[in-house]
Amino acid sequence: MTTVRVPAWLYRQFDADPARDVPAEAFGGWTRVDAELDLDHVALVVMHAWDAGTPEDFPGWYRHVEYLPRANRIVKEVFPGLLAAARSASLRVIHVVGGGEYYKHLPGYHATRRLARWQQFVENLGHAGLGRLRKSASRRVLDEIRAANAGGGPHNQADIKKGFERVDFPPEARPLDTEAIAENTPQLLATCKKHVIDHLVYAGFAINWCLLLSPGGMADMARHGVMCSAIRQATTAVETKETARGELGKENALWRVALAFGFIFDLDDLLRALQGRTVHPTGRTSPG
Repeated sequence: MTTVRVPAWLYRQFDADPARDVPAEAFGGWTRVDAELDLDHVALVVMHAWDAGTPEDFPGWYRHVEYLPRANRIVKEVFPGLLAAARSASLRVIHVVGGGEYYKHLPGYHATRRLARWQQFVENLGHAGLGRLRKSASRRVLDEIRAANAGGGPHNQADIKKGFERVDFPPEARPLDTEAIAENTPQLLATCKKHVIDHLVYAGFAINWCLLLSPGGMADMARHGVMCSAIRQATTAVETKETARGELGKENALWRVALAFGFIFDLDDLLRALQGRTVHPTGRTSPG
């Protein structure tokens, strides 16, 4: 058993004070705790880390997915050190993929797919007969309204499609041949069961979208009893016009993870722990 102690963040969603104008302002808020991680039962998940080209390559994609420049920076500046530390400490690394065919020739994917055959059968059996509803005429009209006014915008769709057609792993996050690659929840769950992993620490994009809701994301894995944590500096969020400047979407997503799924780790704390160094409290009152 290999254990490391890492400072982590949780959110004290108690006690609201009904006597206040805003009862929630009495919450304890962010609090720092020591989390002891048994590395035999923890894995680092790198999810949807893509080489998405540049704004010059796919201008329409970048006009829609505003977080891509932040994700590109994190991949280049954060992922090399994080993955090196995890691999050196024998912390299992699992790659959760999607959005293209770029991973289907790799040995890690073929091994995971074979491993998950029974899990996939059980999952499919549970959904047998459910299917998808046939759309009414009125629903199709609503879909047309959404297509014209929401999502990526009609004029950007060609670039978005081109981007996904050539998406690949960035060099900084390319899996080793021995590392598992999972494209859905049954495959990730089968990998966790094989290696007795009950705690996944997520890095990747984006924490309030794919990491939360896509196949292999936190919502699915938590339903199967897996704790799901995140590394603050190793992710970003989908932001709106109103939240982007302060990255408030990310702040809200970190709160959700800390409240519902697991812990929030700071990158430097985790790196020091994996490298066998002593971690000292920072004295901060919130993550970031």
